[in-house]
Amino acid sequence: MADSDFNELESPLRELREQIAKIEAYARAHNLPEPKELAALRKKAVENEKQIYSRLTPWDRTLIARHASRPYSLDIIRAICEEFVELHGDRESADDGAIVVGLGRFDGRRVAIIAQQKGRDVKERKLRNFGMAKPEGYRKAMRMMDLAERFQLPILSLVDTPAADPGVEAEQRGISWAIAESMRKMFGLSVPIVALVLGEGGSGGAIAIACANKVLMLQNAIYSVIPPEGCAAILWRDPARRAEASTALRLTAEDALSLELIEEIIPEPIGAAHTHPTEVIASAKESLTKALVELETLTPDQLRSQRLQRFEALGVFEKV
Repeated sequence: MADSDFNELESPLRELREQIAKIEAYARAHNLPEPKELAALRKKAVENEKQIYSRLTPWDRTLIARHASRPYSLDIIRAICEEFVELHGDRESADDGAIVVGLGRFDGRRVAIIAQQKGRDVKERKLRNFGMAKPEGYRKAMRMMDLAERFQLPILSLVDTPAADPGVEAEQRGISWAIAESMRKMFGLSVPIVALVLGEGGSGGAIAIACANKVLMLQNAIYSVIPPEGCAAILWRDPARRAEASTALRLTAEDALSLELIEEIIPEPIGAAHTHPTEVIASAKESLTKALVELETLTPDQLRSQRLQRFEALGVFEKV
């Protein structure tokens, strides 16, 4: 459903690109100079792209955040780390592919990395459970938190999940406890923590690894307590009202910044991250470096206090 909706969003642009590609291929195959109308078509494609991406709705941004070609956590890790060694298993029951943890070297410093990873093809999506972590995934994340605390390593947390695993087995194995325990542990850590929302920041599944000193967000990512389809189904008994729900949820990066849920929006070029991954990853690296440098000036007690105060200040309270 999301793919077809996204195709509808970009259909005018896609048709133009296909037409341009056919003309280019024909000219190359027959050793012909490029036709004059090709320049006009390219200009029109650029104008269409600008028009599409200048009037995105919250639902459009939701579709972009879910785009299968968007940079995933492992794409970011491999691009920004000079070294990365992945660790597996929660040392209790299993290894959850939805959560990736490891030790890396980032901008010359040693770091601990916790990330959520989706899958692009059927095989990887099954392995990664579409980025929806089970209790053992959050226990694996907590194992990395303990290592970071023991060796005083800053933590980079990459968030990209629709939600935690909603299945009966995950509930039976204590998914709610695992999320709450992960949050509790993060608040007690004495090392700098920077979180980056790459695509979907969904519900407790996201916040379980995002209780950070600074939270950054890509421009077309979303951050929400529930997916728009679920919200529409609960409020109106009609999942088709997902676009209306996405507006009501205030899930865009701009909304998150205005509500002080995040500290920075990392801009994406026209065409979004899935068409300009290298540029977006470079911007993300710069912002992550800046955030870590700022936090490294704080003492362990200041880091814990700042993190707790940051989250205690969220929301609006009214005494009745």
